[in-house]
Amino acid sequence: MLDDLTTAASSPTAWPAAYPQGYAVVDVETTGLARDDRIISAAVYRLDARGEVEDHWYTVVDPQRDPGPVWIHGLTSDVLEGAPLFQDIAAEFATRLEGRVLVAHNAVFDWQMIAREYARARGEAPVKQRLCTIALSKELKLPLPNHKLESLAAHFGVVQRRAHHALDDARVLAEAFRPSLRAAAAGGVRLPLHECRPLTEWTDGPRTGQQAGHGGYRPTSWRPSRKRPACPYPNPGRYEPGKRIKQGMRVAFSGDTSIERDLLEDRATEAGLHVAGSLSRLTSLLVTNDPDSGTSKVVKARQYGTPVVDEAAFGQLLGDVEPASED
Repeated sequence: MLDDLTTAASSPTAWPAAYPQGYAVVDVETTGLARDDRIISAAVYRLDARGEVEDHWYTVVDPQRDPGPVWIHGLTSDVLEGAPLFQDIAAEFATRLEGRVLVAHNAVFDWQMIAREYARARGEAPVKQRLCTIALSKELKLPLPNHKLESLAAHFGVVQRRAHHALDDARVLAEAFRPSLRAAAAGGVRLPLHECRPLTEWTDGPRTGQQAGHGGYRPTSWRPSRKRPACPYPNPGRYEPGKRIKQGMRVAFSGDTSIERDLLEDRATEAGLHVAGSLSRLTSLLVTNDPDSGTSKVVKARQYGTPVVDEAAFGQLLGDVEPASED
C-alpha cells in the first residue's frame, strides 16, 4: 500500500504554495484520558511537504505510575520496566516534531498530552500548528460511517495490523493522511490548521483520600493558577439565537478549538459565564466547531434543544455580554 501511495504522491500536480513544508504524524498511547495521565508510548512518521514518508520513530515511556487500561494498549508494568522516562526522550521527540505540523486523529488530545509531558519536563514541544485528520476528512466530505481511525483507514484501503499500538496507529494514519493531503491539494482545500500554544504552568500536588497509593504515584495539579471560581451570577436560562449572551449562562464546550480550550474557557469565565464540564438541561449554550461529531455533548444538546454555536460565533458573543440582572 505504501509503495502505491508513494507513486501516486509523486505524480505532477499543482501544489498550494500556502501548504506546510512538512508534517509529523503522531500517535501516543496513555494511562488514561485525564489531565494528570501520562504517555506510555509514542510514535512519529515524518512526511515532507507533499506527504512522502521520510522516516519513522517509536518508543515506550515509563509513566512512573500504573499503566492504566492494559487491555487496550497491551503495555503492562513488566513491559514498561526499564523504559526511559519522558524527560529522557523529550529531546529526540522534539527533533521529530520541530518545524512540522503535528498531524493526529483527534489532534487536540494528542497535542495536549504531549504539551503536558513537556511542561512536566520543564520544556516546550516545538510545535506551532496541528492538523486533525477528523477535521480534514470533513473538509474533504469523505463518505465515512463515523470518525474512527479504522473507518478512515478502510476508506483508503489501509490495513491496520495492531490497533492501539502507537507505531501501527501512526503508520495507518500516515497512509490515510497522504491521499487526503493530495486530494486537498488537488481541490484547493484550505487545510484545517490550528494553533498550538505550549503549556508551561505545572506544580506537583498531593493525592488525597481514596486516590492515594497506586504504586506511589502522585498526580499533579494542572494549571493551578487557572482554577476557576464559582460563577457569582444566577443562570438566566437558555441562550436565544440572535440575542446577546448574559452573565450567569452555563456554557459547555465540545471538540477541537483553534484557541486552546483552557484559554477559551478562561475568557468565558472572565466574561461572567459559568463554564460547565458536562451538558445538562440547564446548559444555556454548547460551543462546538463540529456539530455532526456525535459526541455525548452534541447528542444531548440535540435531545434537550440546547442552542449550538461555533467558536467564531462564540468569540463574537463574548465581545458583548449582557450584565446579570440586578434583583
